[in-house]
Amino acid sequence: MKVLVVGASGLIGSAIGARLHERGMDVVRVVGPGSASRSNGIGEAVEIDLARAVRPEDWMPHLSGVAAVVNCAGTLQDGPGEDTSAVHLRGPSALFQACEQKGVSRVIHFSAMGVEKEQPSSFSRTKFEGDKALMARDLDWVILRPSVVLGPGAFGASALFRGLAALPVLPLMPNTGMLQVVRLEDVVRTVEILLSPNAPARLVLEVAGPEALSFQDVVSAYRRWLGWGAARVVKVSPAVAAVLYKLSDLAGALGWRPPTRSTAQKEIVRGAVGDIRPWVEVTGIQPSGLSEALARTPVSVQERWFAKLYLLKPVIFGVLSLFWISTGIVSLTIGYDIGVDLMLRTGAGSLASPSVVAGAIADIVIGVAIAFRRTSRVGLYGAVGMSLFYAIAGTILLPEMWSEPLGPLMKIWPIIVLHLAALAIIEER
Repeated sequence: MKVLVVGASGLIGSAIGARLHERGMDVVRVVGPGSASRSNGIGEAVEIDLARAVRPEDWMPHLSGVAAVVNCAGTLQDGPGEDTSAVHLRGPSALFQACEQKGVSRVIHFSAMGVEKEQPSSFSRTKFEGDKALMARDLDWVILRPSVVLGPGAFGASALFRGLAALPVLPLMPNTGMLQVVRLEDVVRTVEILLSPNAPARLVLEVAGPEALSFQDVVSAYRRWLGWGAARVVKVSPAVAAVLYKLSDLAGALGWRPPTRSTAQKEIVRGAVGDIRPWVEVTGIQPSGLSEALARTPVSVQERWFAKLYLLKPVIFGVLSLFWISTGIVSLTIGYDIGVDLMLRTGAGSLASPSVVAGAIADIVIGVAIAFRRTSRVGLYGAVGMSLFYAIAGTILLPEMWSEPLGPLMKIWPIIVLHLAALAIIEER
């Protein structure tokens, strides 16, 4: 059986692709542009930009021989490289039409819990519109509306809960609804069952865990699993919470994908709880509770490392970006005369002033490059290169700087190490 899995680089899609491949199915994994090189070796990888694949003919070549389609594509919020309407509606609508024309009748489509009740954001609105587009097609469709999906992969909410569990003080955001978190293995098993030849079709199933938990309950479960005691809880005021969400939106505008953007603020109020009885009846799955499922998975040192690094990552990148930008600004303003005097000490002569200006501009460019997700890696390598240049030039031109009390050249080495650490954790998935 050949199955096309759309959104195969995400938490759900990657797990489904792996399970279907394990069951001997031929899997075609549709991933975003530039993602195929990070292939896990499972089946064929096809790069498709859902924002551009908005015509049925864009999908036709990839449906040859395909017996079923599983659409796991999703994005939280509009931003650089992210278009909720394209990912949830226009691209999938073209795919569904192509399936109808090609005779690929079985389509399993992932939506989100509660979207039929209210749509507080473009995320839920476009998800629901994508659902309706599928329902209008003459296909054997199944729409799955999962609650928050948690699994071994560190994506989205799974990563956030781990990161929050590492804090000795838990900042509890206001107006967080109840969550029936569902384990990834139960979601994957659902798809496996619904791909069988005699599986029912044309139905909508809510997929969730057996218990309604508060946000604090979920974080506490992860904290116990990681082997740490209870954390002190501090309720975040609405004003502070609004600032944190806006900062996440700023990171989103720079190309990063934090799970705490303003869409999350709108969606989390209504929570994610639903009626799982139809799902249990159709599949026979008895979903696992969060603590029970975590207890079956031995915690590793890698998990603890990730949890502690997760919330440090935005701090590291923010500090490094501001460090380079601010040093450039200082060199062009209040530190300009000091910089020129330093260059004159090296014998630069008439080149002293241009050297200071050039160095300052280079620092600012590096800082801006680190801030943007698309150029961050280049910026980090540039920062390492510039730091080494400063160390070598300082050693040749002003070797006495090695013995100065404040150690201006000695401090270059820990700075380089921090940049290397940032390079090690730059990947988001």
